[in-house]
Amino acid sequence: MTTQAELLDTLRQITGAPHVLYDGDLSAYTQDWRKRAQGKALAVVRPASVQEVADIVKACAAAGTSLVPQGGNTGLAVGSVPDESGRQVVLSLQRMNAVRAIDAANLTITVESGCILQNLQQTAEKAGFLFPLSLAAEGSCTIGGNLATNAGGTQVLRYGNARDLCLGLEVVNAQGEIWHGLSGLRKDNTGYDLRDLFVGSEGTLGIITAATLKLYPQPAARLTAWAGLPSMEAAVTLLGLAHQHLGAGLTGFEVMGQFALSLVDKHFPQLRVPFIEASATNASQAGSNGSNAPAVGSVAMPYCVLLENSDSESEAHARERFEQLLETAFDQGCVLDAVVAENLSQAKALWHIRESIPLAQAEEGLNVKHDISIAVSRIPEFVEVTDALLRQRIDGVRLVNFGHLGDGNLHYNVQAPEGGDAKAFLHDHEDEVNTLVYDSVARFDGSISAEHGVGSLKTDKLPLYKSAVALSMMHAIKKGLDPQNIMNPGRIVKL
Repeated sequence: MTTQAELLDTLRQITGAPHVLYDGDLSAYTQDWRKRAQGKALAVVRPASVQEVADIVKACAAAGTSLVPQGGNTGLAVGSVPDESGRQVVLSLQRMNAVRAIDAANLTITVESGCILQNLQQTAEKAGFLFPLSLAAEGSCTIGGNLATNAGGTQVLRYGNARDLCLGLEVVNAQGEIWHGLSGLRKDNTGYDLRDLFVGSEGTLGIITAATLKLYPQPAARLTAWAGLPSMEAAVTLLGLAHQHLGAGLTGFEVMGQFALSLVDKHFPQLRVPFIEASATNASQAGSNGSNAPAVGSVAMPYCVLLENSDSESEAHARERFEQLLETAFDQGCVLDAVVAENLSQAKALWHIRESIPLAQAEEGLNVKHDISIAVSRIPEFVEVTDALLRQRIDGVRLVNFGHLGDGNLHYNVQAPEGGDAKAFLHDHEDEVNTLVYDSVARFDGSISAEHGVGSLKTDKLPLYKSAVALSMMHAIKKGLDPQNIMNPGRIVKL
């Protein structure tokens, strides 16, 4: 068996000594983004090519040393940092960030997995195309991590998750072999779909080193509106109207509870949140009827919606359809007030407010995060029932509810009572809150992980909410592709 010293020497030979880190402050690689976990690595290795990745995997397999693949380390389920043993190797893919090719006729782009999502978006835009995957961490997350977790974001409603945007992959398997699957084909029925197997596998089956992705034409016009609503039911009604009026042009549909927005107003007042009163800034939610929410006249507005319409014809055509939608929504009473962005700068400002909710929550203190999906039609009842259960169980609990209503994905988070000790709240109530929320999700036939992945945070919960047959097949896939259990062990399923 290879010793640790021999393994480190081999790794230095593969990548060069400057790219094997084991001394000094490695917290950028060993601490998760939410600061929920601090691990310890035997080494952090930074390869520059797929061949180097393959050689690293072979060396670690020979030494019986497990690997933790890592992109931008922005995950929210503690799936990309090492454990506390000091025996795992973190394989950082940040140096593998090249754009390998753009095929304009085929509407595809091929990039290495360490390419930052925002850089990918900008490269596509310079070439005259749109790469639509968009999320709050896009300035630091990498496309490899996006694919490994099947990231969603704000435009899933029209373009789908990361899985739907991927046509082909290059992967290093657990034996250090390279699968050259960078096909730009949209039709290929030659056996099992290996691409879909690795997308969403969180590095537990192999290491994604490059991907061929779909591109789209840039829209001729984009219109963005921010609307105040009386209820979650009204938000679902507005979504239905948006589908009817905008069709495929409906790009994004985000719902935000007033308490979530009050945190943005409190911690980032320069962002100027629409339809929020100063009195709501520090207010906790008094009840599911939103009695502490801002109001128009005497009607409460406990929710706001941010919706976007992209049109391939013209701005005039897009604006006409948008105005018809809002007029109908006002007539039906599901929208109480609305503002429409007059230009791209205003639209970006509105989106910035939405994307600042997680940061504002972090400023408020540690919280219990949930990334759940429910059929859109059942979301109002789920929220009403689960809100009531949490308030009955924990006095003064604050609910930060926001997310991608268009595709049924809520970030249903739970904050400690105002003025309370956030760390103590997590210690005393996290498991209780998770059980209550996940049980409620199960009663509504939903999923306990919509876009963040399972990581290590939900590994013990998965067997409680996944069928035995499904788990058995997942274990078989893991054992078949990674018999040594060296690929990100302890994530998704435990062997």
